[in-house]
Amino acid sequence: MTPAQTSLLDALRPIVQPRAIVTDPDTIAPWEIDWRKRWHGRAPIMFQPGTVSEVQAIVRAAAASGVPLVPQGGNTSMVGGATPPSSGDAALLSLRRLNAIRALDADAGLAVAEAGVILADLHAAALSAGRRFPLTLGARGSATIGGLVSTNAGGTQVLRWGTMRGLVAGIEAVLPDGALHDGLSPLKKDNRGYDLTQLLIGAEGTLGIVTAATLRLAPAIRARAVAWAAVASPTDALALLRRFEAAGDLIESFELLPAESLDAVLAHVSDTRTPLATPHPWHVLIEAVAADEQPPEAFIERVLGPAIEDGLVADATLAASESQANAFWRIRDSISDAERATGPAAQHDISVPVETMPRFMVDAAAACDARFPGTRASGFGHLGDGNVHFHVRAPAGADRDRWLAEEAPVVSRFVNDLVVAVGGSISAEHGIGQMKIDELERLSSPTRIAALRAIKSALDPLTIMNPGKLVPLAPRVVDQ
Repeated sequence: MTPAQTSLLDALRPIVQPRAIVTDPDTIAPWEIDWRKRWHGRAPIMFQPGTVSEVQAIVRAAAASGVPLVPQGGNTSMVGGATPPSSGDAALLSLRRLNAIRALDADAGLAVAEAGVILADLHAAALSAGRRFPLTLGARGSATIGGLVSTNAGGTQVLRWGTMRGLVAGIEAVLPDGALHDGLSPLKKDNRGYDLTQLLIGAEGTLGIVTAATLRLAPAIRARAVAWAAVASPTDALALLRRFEAAGDLIESFELLPAESLDAVLAHVSDTRTPLATPHPWHVLIEAVAADEQPPEAFIERVLGPAIEDGLVADATLAASESQANAFWRIRDSISDAERATGPAAQHDISVPVETMPRFMVDAAAACDARFPGTRASGFGHLGDGNVHFHVRAPAGADRDRWLAEEAPVVSRFVNDLVVAVGGSISAEHGIGQMKIDELERLSSPTRIAALRAIKSALDPLTIMNPGKLVPLAPRVVDQ
């Protein structure tokens, strides 16, 4: 423990509850490693405040002592965004004890949830009040509201409801000097200048600690229908999506996956089966929902029928029960785990313009296969919002650790160059964290990087908020 950390503990012990301070290495150890086990940090202290005032006290004392803080929720970051640095000079700040749903107004369609509320628990609370929170993802059983806000999380319902940014009506946060930003009021109009609430969304804890959020709820689903369809190409899949959009606004999810992804799930995930009797090169998972009396099954059939007749869709099936619908979704949710079982891969969470996505998925895969002989590239993802999860698998028999350390970074640079060339983003929904910080600096304009640094410097001049994440450090000026 550094002298600064010792000084920090001495300052805090008289003013926070004993359980708010954890120094036992065995207790801290699981939280020093990201869930993908790619980043290993070290933190001799983990704070777990139980009140917002304790968060403020910790941040004030950290600023006075010069100890960096790494905020953490469910520790489900895909880019190492919640892992402490290996130097051991930072402290973890866990928000998991701030787990109250302070208010839930079904009539207004709003909930106020603290940062440590688990997404699945918010789903359950909203449903018990006849509403729902329309954002879901694979880590819903462990991901927390604070982390979802701080990473501007996406998921499978962005097509209809947008990212977390569109679902947040207000934020409460502790700023780097310990002051409280009380922005929970859900104002529809507010022209008081810079929007600090929106600035904190997606900031990955580099500008402050989100302690609570006012969230928009949607009407509860009265009925849903889930279909699985086969198409010849991603271009045909996009044409099918446009037909659904022209027919109505019931489509909530539209997921595109290649045959390789389906085959990986069938081979490596138990109790899964192919939805269609014959193989096809591309597949689409479609979910329509209704909050009124309109039957979503009829809506899907009304669009799929003509699409099959004119050859746009090769085959399709409509889930006959909730269990079958869940089985279809299990295939989609298991793709990443199944592909990891096939061997090491360079995985990319990227976005491109929606109209560009079909051609990009085909052309980028072909370009990678040609540039890196023996690899196999493919993409799957949320077609309606341009988000591609693009994976380049290592050649058969490759040494996992060596390939990930030496070859995967080269592959990723190549893929990121392809993304930028079509006007895309190297991070769609997972954030930058520490994984992509060098590539962000390499591929962003000097204007963007300068603006990020200026904002960071203005709000966090001591650079104690989540160091080494999101914002590339400015080069040091050495006096001659």
